[in-house]
Amino acid sequence: MTDKALTIRHVCKDRGKTRVLSDIDLTLAPGERVALLGHNGAGKSTLIKSILGLIPVESGTIRVGDAVPGSASARRDTAYLPEAVSFHPALTGREQLTLFARLSGERADVPALLDRVGLSDALDRRIGTYSKGMRQRLGLAQVLLGRPKVALLDEPTSGLDPISRQDLYAIIDELAGQGTAVLIASHALTEVEARTDRIAILRKGVKVADDTLANLSELAGLPIKLRVRASENADALAAELGGSRVNGASVELLCSPADKMEALRRIAAMGEAVADVEMAPPKLEDLYRHYAREALQ
Repeated sequence: MTDKALTIRHVCKDRGKTRVLSDIDLTLAPGERVALLGHNGAGKSTLIKSILGLIPVESGTIRVGDAVPGSASARRDTAYLPEAVSFHPALTGREQLTLFARLSGERADVPALLDRVGLSDALDRRIGTYSKGMRQRLGLAQVLLGRPKVALLDEPTSGLDPISRQDLYAIIDELAGQGTAVLIASHALTEVEARTDRIAILRKGVKVADDTLANLSELAGLPIKLRVRASENADALAAELGGSRVNGASVELLCSPADKMEALRRIAAMGEAVADVEMAPPKLEDLYRHYAREALQ
């Protein structure tokens, strides 16, 4: 018995003569939320399809708990929300979710599930009248059926408005709180930065990073940005601290994490010449560029 909800070991996948996944290792513990990042063609969708058992791999192993992808046990324990979700347009939301519940053997409170994803007012409308965002929410209700060990979400916020995006991540938090391991493939870096436990980055089929945001930031050694607003004379502040002028009233400095405290002491020593200080550590977008080697040359 494994204590991991999802285990991927040394997985390789070829498409013709091209290797699209190369020696991928990735594990998810129960209740863990992991963001899977990568440019188009990096291998995210291929990896998800392999976990689902939709395509075979050339070598390596994938296990959902102890089950092989595509087996009855793995299918029962895995929930999937594709980016382009599709349902029968002639069915209502209630009918479609009831069908899914019967197929999975679940005795589900369908109205409550649809209410949880914001579709209580449309549960008896035909899905053909739903917007893309509404269909996405119906797909999320399907994910909530049962208690899956693993939830695979491919661009889950596609087509959702800002409020619905917040609601979706609240539901993801609930899933994780119930012990479901959640793998989120996304391009929405700002969203996953604050709502996941770990970041995994693929580049051309190779995993180039896999750690917490804090650890990735420390390993990357990217500079911290300090913006110092002058009380009066920004030129004098720039001459004393160095850096570059910003918006006529501020000075922007870059420093390494190791030099951060020294830089702050220098700024504090300026006394009343400094009106305010803002500190911005590297964002996920900066780390993604660093690890995916897509920084501008």
